[in-house]
Amino acid sequence: MKTGRTLTSLAEELERQLSSKKDLIVPASFMRHSTDEAGSTRLAIDGAAEPLDFGVTPLARRQLAEKLKIPYAYFDRMRTDQPQLLDRNVNTWLQIDDSRRMVRTLDGNVRALLSDRYHRIDNYALAESVLPVLKRLPDAQIVSAELTDTRMYLKVVTPQLKVEMAPGDIVQAGVVVSNSEVGQGTVSVQPLLFRLVCRNGLIAPDFMLRKTHIGKTIGKESEITVFKDDTLASDDRTFLLMVRDIVQAAVSEATFRQTAQKLQRTVGIRLAGDPVKTVEVLAQRYTLSDDERTGVLRHLIEDGQLSGYGLVNAVTHYSQTVADYDRATEFEALGGRLIELSAQEWKGLAEVA
Repeated sequence: MKTGRTLTSLAEELERQLSSKKDLIVPASFMRHSTDEAGSTRLAIDGAAEPLDFGVTPLARRQLAEKLKIPYAYFDRMRTDQPQLLDRNVNTWLQIDDSRRMVRTLDGNVRALLSDRYHRIDNYALAESVLPVLKRLPDAQIVSAELTDTRMYLKVVTPQLKVEMAPGDIVQAGVVVSNSEVGQGTVSVQPLLFRLVCRNGLIAPDFMLRKTHIGKTIGKESEITVFKDDTLASDDRTFLLMVRDIVQAAVSEATFRQTAQKLQRTVGIRLAGDPVKTVEVLAQRYTLSDDERTGVLRHLIEDGQLSGYGLVNAVTHYSQTVADYDRATEFEALGGRLIELSAQEWKGLAEVA
């Protein structure tokens, strides 16, 4: 499992971001887009009490293109080759857009452009609520934590719940809590299996909790609304309290045994075909890059387990070498998706020649 940052580092960054964030609800027609010759983009907002002008992150650019129905490949081509054309396109569509957007900013940059009904459930509040619960789990160990541009992750293991897959091959129970402040996913709590022998993490796909970010319309249509992160609606507070029970359910013995049994079943699945072809099919089915396919195959061969269990572990072991934490977590979740495959689906992987 990719380690990420220390809990202290995570807490410090959450605290820093709390004082730097600013969120606004803005009529689209109040926005003005500009691009310099180097391709850097900015978004100015008219109508506020003080001038507002922000840089724009790549994610926010993509969201802006999507909102204005400009194909992103064309948007990005204009940004680099014809910046004035891009600004004319964007500003023309903004001026006739009667919708409003939530503009989420951090460190002087627009980090997300979202619906005005986007329901903020922020990382600081979630961490403040869930960390005391996680620390109360029996012998809890926070094995990985990270704050990326798109998500916050907390991955915790409780060693008291464990099972032996093979002599000396111990798997422990755990839980993953994650959230996105920028529209890249819901709040989720998921069961985690942690394999001690190579510190692989497998995230089970059966969501124990899924909280969407859709709420009520905020403010009036013709005004800019500015708000901070020091208040939460009562239903948010109730939701954050509910996380305690959901986390405990995710690491309950019943949940752990059920997930571990699914992993155990893969031990008896023999990769009877060509392992190279097996990984090629895997890569096609789950959209892996050529480098990712090669990495998974290398781990499968090096670990020497030509079985379904070996393939699952090759996928989760490879995640430790992936530079991007979000993508590494996707590989841990892919391991969880593999243990859910039916016998027929496994046959299509294991017997390919």
